[in-house]
Amino acid sequence: MTRTADEGAEGLRMDGVELQADTPRERLDRLLARRLPDLSRSRLKALIEAGQVRIGGRTMTDAAHRVNVGDVVALVVPEPEDPTPQGEDIPLAIVHEDEALIVIDKPAGLVVHPAAGNWTGTLVNALIAHCGDSLSGIGGVRRPGIVHRLDKDTSGLLVVAKTDRAHASLSAQFADHGRTGPLERAYVAFAWGVPARASFTIDAALDRDPRAREKIAVRPSGRDAVTHVTVEEPLAGGLASRVTCRLETGRTHQIRVHMAHVGHPLLGDATYGSGFRTKAAKLPAPAREALDALGRQALHAAILGFEHPITGQTMRFESPLPADLARLAEALRGA
Repeated sequence: MTRTADEGAEGLRMDGVELQADTPRERLDRLLARRLPDLSRSRLKALIEAGQVRIGGRTMTDAAHRVNVGDVVALVVPEPEDPTPQGEDIPLAIVHEDEALIVIDKPAGLVVHPAAGNWTGTLVNALIAHCGDSLSGIGGVRRPGIVHRLDKDTSGLLVVAKTDRAHASLSAQFADHGRTGPLERAYVAFAWGVPARASFTIDAALDRDPRAREKIAVRPSGRDAVTHVTVEEPLAGGLASRVTCRLETGRTHQIRVHMAHVGHPLLGDATYGSGFRTKAAKLPAPAREALDALGRQALHAAILGFEHPITGQTMRFESPLPADLARLAEALRGA
């Protein structure tokens, strides 16, 4: 392996790396992760998808590409981008705003805060442009005002703090998970199959999947995670159902992992429901087309309630299904 690099306090900084594969048919992303432990797997995957890896002079953008023994893999690592997010003119669906906080109805596809592979075009960039310097600084320069998150491809309601006082109060409410206060979070989801019980609770600890660090898995050694599920209606002759999920904890990918854990992964969830893709072929054409057009997990943060950090008033907001999920629901009902 050869490098043109500077080793600094911030870790490995490379203009370029060349290495020779030494294991038969190893995945490209795993080879790079094994040979370059200074770079995270998510960072390596982003570099591959950005066209920064070449094998034998050919640009490779598939992280799952199998590398042959003796292949020379060349990786270019650009200089780190400025970690301080800048304001960008990105439209916001503002549900409520006052001097202490702002409630946003986030569209699917919008990343909440900058991170590797998404340094721009995030909700934080939009908030900085809209709010100026009024956002709370407790979350740091990359997450100003961010109290909780939604996955990139999950739509729905999210509250952001505009002052440090509001941030502290809202953070405490989310940490309490509504046990002693009015915090309420409810999600509408469309799941494969119809659960046997009309309402039930999933209590299963979650942690990083040791086999795939970008995923979350049910693991006894993980952090407590509790989801309360209510079946609202069976759909498509029992092939699917609409459910409401209420969070008692707020772990990464919690609803998606929990629903997959009980055998009812969310429609459109390529990460945790890939084994159910064949079920889509059983759907009537309109429902199948609506699911194909969705291109994301069928999950929407529909209800958000909390105590206003200044007035003490209980605030509760509801968001209707966005157009893509509304089309899916209509198609499933007609199936």
